[in-house]
Amino acid sequence: MSTVLATPQPVWLKPRPLARTPSSFLLLPLLPSKPPLKPLPSEIWAQILQNAFAFYDPGGPFGGPDAPALRTGLLLISKDIHAAALPLLYTHINIPSLQALAKLTARLHTADAQWDSIRRIPYSAPGRWIRTLDISTLCLASSDDAFHLDAFLNTISRMVPFMSTLVVNPQFAWSQRTVSSLADREGANNLRVLKGVRLRTSLQYTDDPFVELLRACTRLEELDISGSGVDLLDLVASRDITPPPAHFLPLHLPFLSRLTILSMPTSPALYALLHSPLPALRRLTLTPYDDHSVPSSLTSRFISTHGVHLTSLYLHVVKQWPTAVFPSPTTLLDTCPSLEHLSLELPLPALTLTVAQQHHLKILSVPRPTSEFLVVLERLLPKLPHLCIVRSRDVKWLRGGMSERAQQAGVQGEMQYWKRKLGRRRIQLLDAEWKSGTE
Repeated sequence: MSTVLATPQPVWLKPRPLARTPSSFLLLPLLPSKPPLKPLPSEIWAQILQNAFAFYDPGGPFGGPDAPALRTGLLLISKDIHAAALPLLYTHINIPSLQALAKLTARLHTADAQWDSIRRIPYSAPGRWIRTLDISTLCLASSDDAFHLDAFLNTISRMVPFMSTLVVNPQFAWSQRTVSSLADREGANNLRVLKGVRLRTSLQYTDDPFVELLRACTRLEELDISGSGVDLLDLVASRDITPPPAHFLPLHLPFLSRLTILSMPTSPALYALLHSPLPALRRLTLTPYDDHSVPSSLTSRFISTHGVHLTSLYLHVVKQWPTAVFPSPTTLLDTCPSLEHLSLELPLPALTLTVAQQHHLKILSVPRPTSEFLVVLERLLPKLPHLCIVRSRDVKWLRGGMSERAQQAGVQGEMQYWKRKLGRRRIQLLDAEWKSGTE
């Protein structure tokens, strides 16, 4: 980036300016002149502008309604700053509406049509600058909007070879065409984060396009998928889950560390993940389904297969009407020996620990305290020497100033009882806001 330097002007001294013939003397500097400042490299300017753009992100200090205009205003400072800031403007894109996505698609398509093979870089700009595409806040009002969104994603996917993060609204059901375009595009292995994918619960385990997408994304680090819940057919269907056939090719996901699978008792993607090695998996969020109520469920087997190295297990049921809850496995502490954070769901299971003498669990979360689960917890406390926090996710402490009778009534009274019991073992009882009740 160039820098314009002003040339110093000479200074003349006039000791007798009112004389008939005044004389002038040139002022000579006693010290050598300062060398001109070296211009900052473009990499440093890019870092400065990247920090400036971070202030106008949705989660930044100035992420208000005027943030897009302020981000665009940085491009108007000078031509040099425009050249350095334009790639940063396209790096992280958040699409709020379908009209904005249509404009982005048209811009990428026009730039790609004007790109030729003579250029040094084979990928067109600004498509090659995009790293994050977030359309999670985009709402679909009709089936026509869903069709247009599917068409836009199908067009964009082949023009963003370096896209590493894709976040989609879970209400959007992906078509086979869009999934195939993401899997077959050049640079599919650059995808690191894939969130908001909605799949259909199915008893079929073969010929699924999303499995082929996972097979192409070998550098995936975070995956968030959701299903369609439990169908009546799943409740009565009993499928003999045998080992995969000889021609089955396991997925190669050596970097997958975070996995979220909600409302999905069985699907081809879950089956492929179950029978594939996941050595880096540490955090798992799952909707539990027991094998007795849903015979075709794969969730219990998934926990027992990949729970050896888990450090965080979050059992979560999506709140929808009607909400169906199923029992969780009672052997979670045995199948997950390295677990440090365990979040349970109703109905609370009667946890057991029979394999090891002690467990490394540090944080235990429950929806709300119950007297029945307190008996189970007290029986396990001698084997949980590292447990320091028990959290009630759905309950808050009453604010200060409430009467003592109100603090002892209902669930508040149960929390006070838990607090006294756990306090004897130096275990904190925290509420939904991670407060201890004494703040």
